[in-house]
Amino acid sequence: MEDLRSHAHAVGTKRPNRWGLYDLHGNVLEWCEDTWHASYEEAPTDGTPWVDEGTPIRVYRGGGWLDPAEGCRSANRNRNDPEIRFVYLGFRPVFVPLEN
Repeated sequence: MEDLRSHAHAVGTKRPNRWGLYDLHGNVLEWCEDTWHASYEEAPTDGTPWVDEGTPIRVYRGGGWLDPAEGCRSANRNRNDPEIRFVYLGFRPVFVPLEN
């Protein structure tokens, strides 16, 4: 059997969580649209991204196959330039269907 702890794996390879969602933690760190802020003071409270124009540094969250278990949670938050590339850093596409 393939060792899923030594590299990123295809979505849906592991069992879903109790809500039926796959790969929310532990596959790859995920880029967010938000720009970096050192604290949550003045952050939007409606779920919209917190983006400051002219700030290139973006937030990434979660934990990946390279991280210890305690780092594999959505509250794990860090930052970097989105131009960098790492095998354990990706993004989660979201599809929102158009209303009929």
